[in-house]
Amino acid sequence: MCGIFAYLNFLTPKTRKEIADILIQGLERMEYRGYDSAGIAIDAGEVKDRPHDAIFLFRKAGKVSVLADALEKGSIHLDMTKEYAIHCGIAHTRWATHGSPKDLNSHPQRSNDTSDFVVVHNGIITNYREIKEYLLKKGHKFESETDTEVIAKLIQHVHDRYPDFSFRQLVEIVIQQLEGAFALAFKSRKFPGQLVATRRGSPLLVGIKTNNGRLTFDQFPVSFSKARRFTSTTATHLRDHDESFCGTPTVLDLSIGAVPSGDNASPMSSIRPFGSSAWEVEYFVASDAAAIIEHTKQVLYLEDDDVAFVENGALSIHRIKRGLTEKDKTLPTREVQEINMELQQIMMGSFQTYMQKEIFEQTESVVNTMRGRVLPSGEVVLGGIKEFVADIKRCRRLLMVACGTSYNSAIACRQILEELTELPVVLELASDFLDRETPIFRDDVAIFVSQSGETADTLGALRYCKLHGALVIGVTNTVGSSICRESHCGIHINAGPEIGVASTKAYTSQMLSLLMLALVLSEDRKSMEQRRGAIIDALNNLSGHISDVLKLDSEVKEIAKEIYKEKSLLVMGRGFNFATCLEGALKIKELSYMHCEGIMSGELKHGPLAMVDEDLAIVMVICKDNVYKKSLNALQQVIARGGRPIIIADQSVPDADLAGMPHVLRVPTTVDCVQNILTVIPLQMLSYHIADLNGLNVDRPRNLAKSVTVE
Repeated sequence: MCGIFAYLNFLTPKTRKEIADILIQGLERMEYRGYDSAGIAIDAGEVKDRPHDAIFLFRKAGKVSVLADALEKGSIHLDMTKEYAIHCGIAHTRWATHGSPKDLNSHPQRSNDTSDFVVVHNGIITNYREIKEYLLKKGHKFESETDTEVIAKLIQHVHDRYPDFSFRQLVEIVIQQLEGAFALAFKSRKFPGQLVATRRGSPLLVGIKTNNGRLTFDQFPVSFSKARRFTSTTATHLRDHDESFCGTPTVLDLSIGAVPSGDNASPMSSIRPFGSSAWEVEYFVASDAAAIIEHTKQVLYLEDDDVAFVENGALSIHRIKRGLTEKDKTLPTREVQEINMELQQIMMGSFQTYMQKEIFEQTESVVNTMRGRVLPSGEVVLGGIKEFVADIKRCRRLLMVACGTSYNSAIACRQILEELTELPVVLELASDFLDRETPIFRDDVAIFVSQSGETADTLGALRYCKLHGALVIGVTNTVGSSICRESHCGIHINAGPEIGVASTKAYTSQMLSLLMLALVLSEDRKSMEQRRGAIIDALNNLSGHISDVLKLDSEVKEIAKEIYKEKSLLVMGRGFNFATCLEGALKIKELSYMHCEGIMSGELKHGPLAMVDEDLAIVMVICKDNVYKKSLNALQQVIARGGRPIIIADQSVPDADLAGMPHVLRVPTTVDCVQNILTVIPLQMLSYHIADLNGLNVDRPRNLAKSVTVE
């Protein structure tokens, strides 16, 4: 959801065109996150009637390609061959929350007509109305409908009042006034060649590229600001950010609990990539590693309330005050990490769309999820939770908290977790979990499932459980994400980059990860030995079975041609396949905008049966498992009302039981708790083909974002 990209080159000469191309390319790599407009800000000092240090701001509603085309046409006013040894540029893709998608609401947002300060922002500022009202009274004029513009105006206001403050100090003052979630990157003509980035609740990372490709160190120390208080001559004060505005404020309290002074910097707070006095370095700030992977693999992930500051080619990390977490007390550094990702992994290759590619990658992604974990000896090892297994086994209950597709993966694995661990398993939608302020106990174990590791509701629920003393386990696909860092332990699903907004391979890898968790927690249960052995055998054969399922693609496409114009579709199943129905219905809704409902077939007589007639499109999942006879009963009820459902069945279901059905998609037979991985793939393909036949954007469905980083 939204994407920030900033690029600063220091003593690495680049033409203005090269800089613009890098910014545009960075935005293109993040298009999958979801957006409706885009913009960039670069230096433009030689333009007629502009200051010598002017900033060129270019914003467009629509796709990044629209911005790139408009920039190409509008750049005639700029000398694109002009070379900069030192330059800072920022760029953004916006997903509208405050104000409709239009040029003026796009980012970067500016502080005034001369763009003294420009900012790009991911997230939502919840107290923007109060700040805006105050700034209006101080004479500032607003041109957009966004919450982001108050940030740009506020930093201008503080700078006008305290012109001697450094760029970093100004940003630190501003973010103390903000409530809500944000990631920010700032550029200013008052501070040329400098870049400030910060985050709270929204992901942000810094990539570092040096002239020899390697850094001479692997950690950046964190500097903490020294408390200092300021009072203006007009008795206008800045209120501490912990104190909310009351009613209509007559003053805005700028009296900061902590403002850094220049003499408080740690001797190690600002590190050059090399020990020499002259060095070449490039910095990339991004919401996602996919945006910088072709430039560098060396990154550091910012934590909440970190402020990254680049000045004179040196990067320093600052915090306004010490955090309360153990991590902040014991490790005041930010580690430089190596991204384990290749550029070709985020390219489409020979496929028409990313989603199609990711569906067909599942033969490999499931192997990667199990690699080094499901051993030839039959043992299952999860290194990320190894030290906590004994504590997990002693817990009162297991809670699984997630949203969307991740929630469906939790439903898919609830039954096997209950069966193998004999522990009560509670499922929670993260948003509802927070709304209810659910009781949590110290002997609870809470599992948080999120593909991005940045899902706002899931992250909020994690912090709530952690605060109440529960053991917290993160299950994510993103190393270095907030959920990864804030969990006590975790499982990385290793599905590889997933670019399409509609999750496919991450879903099946999440299911596998939770299934392996169940196997680990039951490893010492003699009574489960035979059951565990059957599951492990099924896992070893899973990749080959998925290959067989993918061969159904052309058959699924023919079915899609018959139903792609339908207005409504029901997907029915029960037992382990209920989650398959929910996930299949979600995929069809996401991609084709068709009304689609996943229904527990056991609930058919309690309402949904009223919808069934000869005109309603229906898909039913029927497998030879412990609910097979009940599933056949549901099928007969549908047939009796004139329904002729499309059937997804495993190969062990007798043809006679499915006689007369117009379409039967056969998948390989495997153990019941793995069968739902095979039955969901035809529904993934069906959703893809329905959307494609309707001419819709499969990778970026309307109104949706890959990473939901706001509540």
